[in-house]
Amino acid sequence: MFLAPDLPSIPVVDVRDGGTLRHARESRAGARALRDACVAWFPGVARPFVRVLDSIARRWLVRSQSPYVEEVRAIAAALGFPGIWFLNGSYQWSCTSCARDEGAEPWLARTLDWPFPGLGRHVEIARMRGPAGEFFNVTWPGYVGALTATAPGRFAACVNQAPMRRRSHAIGLRLFDLAANGLGTLLHVRAIPPDQLLRQVFEECRDFGEAKFMLERTRIARPVIYTLVGCNPGERCVIERTEDGASTRQHDTGAANDWLVSQPKWEGRLGSDRIFNATFEEAADRSRARRDSLAGWAGQFSGDSFGWIAEPVLNKYTRLGVEMCPARGVLRVVGYELADGDELPLPATLSREVRGEQTTV
Repeated sequence: MFLAPDLPSIPVVDVRDGGTLRHARESRAGARALRDACVAWFPGVARPFVRVLDSIARRWLVRSQSPYVEEVRAIAAALGFPGIWFLNGSYQWSCTSCARDEGAEPWLARTLDWPFPGLGRHVEIARMRGPAGEFFNVTWPGYVGALTATAPGRFAACVNQAPMRRRSHAIGLRLFDLAANGLGTLLHVRAIPPDQLLRQVFEECRDFGEAKFMLERTRIARPVIYTLVGCNPGERCVIERTEDGASTRQHDTGAANDWLVSQPKWEGRLGSDRIFNATFEEAADRSRARRDSLAGWAGQFSGDSFGWIAEPVLNKYTRLGVEMCPARGVLRVVGYELADGDELPLPATLSREVRGEQTTV
């Protein structure tokens, strides 16, 4: 993958002491720039409602069973501008991922797709730690969860947004279902958000088996798809989660934003440009195409870095590409942004590689 030499490098920040609050304080300018870029994406008439969205997210997170509520509260107070609660309550990320063995080592590759600008340009790698050891979190200042992370010598994992519950296949009722699902979570669900559960797993689990058990058994606020790899051959799985249930597979370990076997009452996620016109079947096909394309890539993660990021895995919403091998302690990250007039995003950062050693305690 060609990268212009004048692109910025992705920062690696050591917040093993001080955690996410220290990260937010020391990267306050980056947090504000990301917030402003995301707000600018909204139509002008919607921008004044950022404070309202922040308040709604705050009320729900306070009632949830998240152990990180006080962290979010402290970060919002330290930064002093609205949007932090909304960022930490959003969980609206689409993605494509693939776990596979190369030789004796499992690898995990993923893209993160989201229409908000700035996610690729402002991404950072936070070196963190918990009772079980250290880990590297691909994240943003002000964000407390984990969407993509690796713990050298233990495991690596990522979050994919699960399909959406549908009450019908009607295109015109898609927004109704989206709103009804969100309202149901807001009013009735008190469990931990899926991204915050993943951070807790990295802090508390010592190996692949413990991580798998916790991701399968913990009640969560929204459906999600986890992809998890360990350090030994065959230690890889995809965990398809509803709030209370789990379906785990250790073969066909690729995932996008639909269940492996599509279900009539669940619809694969769509980009905002297709939400008003794509059929139910097209939603499933688009998710399947991304999953199969990455799973069928013939290259080697260990040798052809990011050679797999091409259409249809690469799409107008791609903001991050990540490769992880916890057995080697390898993490690679590159940010993407979509420029005005372009059909597909281009790298917005240099590719950053971090190598860590096993740090289990």
